[in-house]
Amino acid sequence: MPRSVNHVASKARRKKILKLTKGYFGARKNVWTVAKNTWEKGLTYAFRDRRNKKRNFRALWIQRINAAARLEGMSYSKLMGGLHKAGIEINRKVLADLAMNHPEAFKAVVAKAKAA
Repeated sequence: MPRSVNHVASKARRKKILKLTKGYFGARKNVWTVAKNTWEKGLTYAFRDRRNKKRNFRALWIQRINAAARLEGMSYSKLMGGLHKAGIEINRKVLADLAMNHPEAFKAVVAKAKAA
């Protein structure tokens, strides 16, 4: 009896990954072994960078808060210490948004922190 090989499934599996590597440079998009390796490594980068994204955004928010606080004559650490003492629980994401888009509201928050 001849050997049975499921070419339909194996071709579909390769085609699926080659479709995912569309737009990659050179052999990375159309040579099966290279494309598969590139795609797998891409998944590890995606996993890692989903975690890095969180720390990058936190760093961005801190920079924005610091810049806005210094315009009000206060450093970031003094502002955060003052907010903590005043009992104002506002996260850095919202605080950075206030600093960027609503400067008058941010001034009010800084005034409360200074008073504390």
